[in-house]
Amino acid sequence: MCGGLVSGGIAILKKGEGRLLKSGGAWIFDNEIARTEGAFENGDILTVQDFDGFFLGYGFYNAASKIRIRMLSRRTREPITEAFFRERLRAAWAYRREVVDISSCRVVFGEADWLPGLVIDKYEDVLVVESLALGIDRLKPMLVSELREILMEDGIQIRGVYERSDAPVRRKEGMEPYKGFLGAPFDTRVEITENGVRYLVDIENGQKTGFFLDQKCNRLAIQRLAKGRRVLDCFTHMGTFALNAGLAGASEVTGLDISPLAIAEAEENARRNGLADRVHFRQADVLDELPRLVAAGEQYDMVILDPPAFTKSREATRQAVNGYREINIRGLRLVRDGGILATCSCSHFMTEALFRRTIAEAARSAHKRLRQIAFRTQCADHPILWSGDENSYYLKFFIFQAVDEK
Repeated sequence: MCGGLVSGGIAILKKGEGRLLKSGGAWIFDNEIARTEGAFENGDILTVQDFDGFFLGYGFYNAASKIRIRMLSRRTREPITEAFFRERLRAAWAYRREVVDISSCRVVFGEADWLPGLVIDKYEDVLVVESLALGIDRLKPMLVSELREILMEDGIQIRGVYERSDAPVRRKEGMEPYKGFLGAPFDTRVEITENGVRYLVDIENGQKTGFFLDQKCNRLAIQRLAKGRRVLDCFTHMGTFALNAGLAGASEVTGLDISPLAIAEAEENARRNGLADRVHFRQADVLDELPRLVAAGEQYDMVILDPPAFTKSREATRQAVNGYREINIRGLRLVRDGGILATCSCSHFMTEALFRRTIAEAARSAHKRLRQIAFRTQCADHPILWSGDENSYYLKFFIFQAVDEK
């Protein structure tokens, strides 16, 4: 029997259930469990057994959540101790050192790093923690302390940690959204450099943990194609794609976003990079602005569509398809013959196959033919875990040459 942090509780699956788990997944849902035995409380680590008593692993249990168990380990004799979690964190950091620029990166990506419900982003010498599951939340102080020590081994001294567990999804775990310092307060506006572009990241008030690190490699791909082009960056947020295009030598860049705060941040970042002369931003509702630009006869050498997720549930996917189709039709009508369309979806429920079909439909409606330059996903510090990805695969990013029908 495993010792350490494992409680005396046991969760026993119904006969025929646990298909996701047995195919490599990390979640067990409420309707898959026949019964529980022993003494434990929500957030504890339980032993998981199949209906016939066969050992399946250890996982966090929470009766308040539809995701009743989040699996930690499938090894019978592996003790779940502080050392166990230290090695999981050490492996996560070692992976990032091998695959990405670690100056600013995602260090922990939940189930894809076998640390369910936990996200930790590093912005230079600051960590931002997002905890979305009760079990991992209870271990948060220990995990943060261990990670700081691991980073120190590479000479990285973390000057502060901030928690951004303010997503409403926490309520599904029986927890209230929360944000605040984990330790001593510090300046929450952090300057980072990515792909040669400097940004001021507001980790306290920015979206998610302050910045969208997952598009790092895709922004670099745009940088390589933007020289000399007139560029329209839609849903620009902090101006990230626009600034990469400007740094690459685009002749003129316009970024659009509905948020006045995002526009102010984008303009500040343009000044910070000496690009304010040719990278400009305008507050506008992109869904309204695109048809206005089409009607005005505007044409661009490159149009970038990086919208927020149009759906966060399977039930709303049909409506989301309509939204993605519409913005891609409008975006394509603004691309001059032979120009470039970069378009993406960050919704897990908008599958790659469905997104491909939606873009193809938009191209037909816009009377454009598409030649694929590249298909990309999220940067490697947001790894996609095969066999039961539990939302780890969510970002789809296409770059096309768009030509008029011949």
